[in-house]
Amino acid sequence: MTAPPTIPAPRPDELAAAAQQLSFDLDTRALGEFGALMQGLIADVNLIDSLTAPTLPVSYPRPAPRRPDAAENPWNAWTWQCTIAGASSGRLAGKRIVIKDNIAVAGLPMLNGSKIYEGFVPDEDATVVTRVLDAGGTILGKATCENFCLSGGSHTSATGPVRNPRNPAYMTGGSSSGCAALIVAGECDMGIGSDQGGSVRMPASFSGCVGIKPSYGLVPYTGAGPIEQTIDHLGPMAASSADCALLLEVIAGYDDGRDPRQNVGLTPKPYTALLAEGVRGLRIGLLREGFGTPGAEADVDALVRSAAGRLADAGAVVEEVSVPMHAQGGSIMLTSSLDGMLSTFTELGPLGPNPRGHALLGAIRFYQEVRRARANDMPVTVKTVLLCAQVMRNRYGPYYSAKAQNLVRSLRGAYDAAFAHYDLIAMPTTPMKAHLIPPPDASPAVVLGNAFDMIGNTAPFDVTGHPSLSVPAGLSNGLPVGLMLTGRYGEDDVVLRAGHAFEQL
Repeated sequence: MTAPPTIPAPRPDELAAAAQQLSFDLDTRALGEFGALMQGLIADVNLIDSLTAPTLPVSYPRPAPRRPDAAENPWNAWTWQCTIAGASSGRLAGKRIVIKDNIAVAGLPMLNGSKIYEGFVPDEDATVVTRVLDAGGTILGKATCENFCLSGGSHTSATGPVRNPRNPAYMTGGSSSGCAALIVAGECDMGIGSDQGGSVRMPASFSGCVGIKPSYGLVPYTGAGPIEQTIDHLGPMAASSADCALLLEVIAGYDDGRDPRQNVGLTPKPYTALLAEGVRGLRIGLLREGFGTPGAEADVDALVRSAAGRLADAGAVVEEVSVPMHAQGGSIMLTSSLDGMLSTFTELGPLGPNPRGHALLGAIRFYQEVRRARANDMPVTVKTVLLCAQVMRNRYGPYYSAKAQNLVRSLRGAYDAAFAHYDLIAMPTTPMKAHLIPPPDASPAVVLGNAFDMIGNTAPFDVTGHPSLSVPAGLSNGLPVGLMLTGRYGEDDVVLRAGHAFEQL
């Protein structure tokens, strides 16, 4: 006897609802005709349901994960601990790595910073996780991330605020908040974070470690939870530019078409070997529009200018440069991604598919089953963005996101015009030092302000794709200040060698 199909034919009420959503005026007879016409398509879906789709490989044994207690987790930076030993030798042998909790590690629960994902456990390893283990690295567990990764502060995670090891009353920065805290506290050597508006570089700045957002598409995003395809990046975080360079060598490179963000022509370089070239002869433009921005603190601007002077002492040519469009870059990035974020967080799910890419099917199914019932658990950051995006879509369709995407090319061209004369442009990573962690009863306005007021310098380079690194420039009142160095697309090596040279001064 043949088993009944898993995917049933659509019911009359489903057809009527679908027609209404699509603004089709169809009576009962017409709906019945269309129901009959689509039987072939339903058969196709049932065929797909019967097939086994490929999954990402999972290697190396892993014990049961554990949630550390408060005494073991003073910065609230761990979501799960689980020591996974990789290959017996390799480039990362002896290195302890943590993985941001929006990146799949098979067998370890994955919260993506949100109550909505409670109960989800991936059965696949993200490509970067496989590459770390194959290179001999030891993964120590999952580092806390901000709620749906949509915050530059470290106060929105469903598991509570992540505290800065420099001063626990202050934020680490977000959204790769746990990675930064664990690196600065010495509990790991490296971390892999994600950066869609500065989420690797902002915590590096607030906490005092190094973080690089690589050139767009250099590191495969396969198996990580996206925010919006045009701004998604994964990047290394570490205590030094040299360790970031080493980790980038391991995780960079084409992923056999699994990630549509990737450019086949963008190939990794021997980043660690190129560190020794230093900065002598490099031309560095101090970006006028990156200083004195809204919320800027005078001591931050002064420390970054002083840091640039030290690079000049080491042989670089440092001059002021102006890119007026930089001041509009954050608005262009946010608007260009509004419609895509709405799709990601509703129809597709924040761990859903990308065109032609590999999808975490278990995550898609889980999210679609819980997203409506748990929608109220979304934080004020996500609710604000999605409500605005939905209103814009209802009024204008994708017009303004599309217009902003067109403006991205102008923004990229404006930076590239500067890169015709300069190898790097420099500015503060964040215009201010770390914020105090808001109290638990903080108003939505305070929560939102502390999530987005620091992204003005970092966000533009997510949408233009240029490589951008934050390196500690010094301390002021006991809190770190970040120097951000941004280079030409594909010249991640130049960015890293400048960061390394600065650390040696």
